[in-house]
Amino acid sequence: MHARFDMITIEEFDEYIEQAEKANLGSKNINILRSASKKAGISKYVSPKVLSWVMSLVDQLDEMEEEG
Repeated sequence: MHARFDMITIEEFDEYIEQAEKANLGSKNINILRSASKKAGISKYVSPKVLSWVMSLVDQLDEMEEEG
């Protein structure tokens, strides 16, 4: 999971944040994506709980994009 997180760039996080705002995923989810974008590429500073949450959101947003 750390390797997948480290592969996401700041620009990609910006796209995920924009997608989450359009999909109305809620302020907590959007804020955690913003927080994660500040740590893009350095997963060692992200707790396992937050890492799991962010990657779950990323997977969800990827699925939403594929569907529509």
